[in-house]
Amino acid sequence: MNDHTPQGEHDSTPVPLNQGHVQGTGGIPERFENPGLPPHVHRASDTDEQAAKRAERTIAGLFGLSMLGTVLFLVAYFMVDVDEMTFVPGIGDMSLSNLLLGLGLALALLGIGLGAVQWAKTLMPDEEVVEMRHPMRSSDEAREGFVQTILDGGESSQLTRRPLIKATLGGALGLFSLPLLVQLAGSLGPLPRNDLSVTFWNGEKGEDGTWTAMQRRLHLDPEDRPIKASDVTIGSVFHVLPEGLQSELHGAEKLNEITKASVLVMRLNPDEFQDTPQGRKARDWGYQGIVAYSKVCTHVGCPVGLYEQTTHHLLCPCHQSTFDVTNDCEVIFGPAGRPLPQLKIGVDAQGYLIAEQSFQEPVGPSFWERES
Repeated sequence: MNDHTPQGEHDSTPVPLNQGHVQGTGGIPERFENPGLPPHVHRASDTDEQAAKRAERTIAGLFGLSMLGTVLFLVAYFMVDVDEMTFVPGIGDMSLSNLLLGLGLALALLGIGLGAVQWAKTLMPDEEVVEMRHPMRSSDEAREGFVQTILDGGESSQLTRRPLIKATLGGALGLFSLPLLVQLAGSLGPLPRNDLSVTFWNGEKGEDGTWTAMQRRLHLDPEDRPIKASDVTIGSVFHVLPEGLQSELHGAEKLNEITKASVLVMRLNPDEFQDTPQGRKARDWGYQGIVAYSKVCTHVGCPVGLYEQTTHHLLCPCHQSTFDVTNDCEVIFGPAGRPLPQLKIGVDAQGYLIAEQSFQEPVGPSFWERES
């Protein structure tokens, strides 16, 4: 269109055919010519069986490298102590187990990836094809043709003719699944057994490993001082631990017991507990409306620390599991599968809150041996 063409009108100059268009009017091509496909260039493996054999051995070697990486991963996982350290230039000291696990997984992935790329570039068909459009529902003949195309593809990829590739690829993929299964099963750790059933609230642990029942006072965390029932007003929330835990234990054992024995204490009007078996149990295990529940969420063990006074709900901030304090902390929302375990409390002669009985069930996340 030139500068003197009125707006809305088109230049009627035909489009030259040497520009790859079919001539149209108004300067707009009627359609484009099919440019066709470039001539196919044969690879060495297409015409030379020896080159194809070399490519096959290369691919098999890469898949073999993947298998070696997987074996290295398994050996490192089962035989190398995670605390054993080694020096790596540019990094410094690091766990030998982590180093070997990373190298093994990297080799396993690299071998499969490079082997697949090499296979596609040297032995699989590399000719470009054109597929014409067709109705969404293919005819029966087309479907049968598709099945035959798949079979022909398997034949043309030489998978059936190259058993070495088929065997090493199967070995690489099969072995590569083992680290995933090992990591999934082994990294879950041992079953908790009674580790979550016994807490510092159970009493004193003797030299023989048994626990002697005793009534412990509820101590504020972290002040480590006892709390009286009169200190707990309606709407208030206290984070408490068993008496003696912070002074009698040390190190990892202390941290472990703090994690299991942490408790939330709050006070409700006794009339606000629901008239259900759970609600009556919550009231009976408390003292004048004061109740105490495990602070460890029964979903994945996050600390439950948010209390809504108006609704009497406890909320876990990690995944929004919500527990109803008026109904023995039953789950009313979220992924938690069980109520929070309740601690049975009372008062001693001086008016201090004490634990009359430990939790009826294990604290923390649910697990398949929990009932036992």
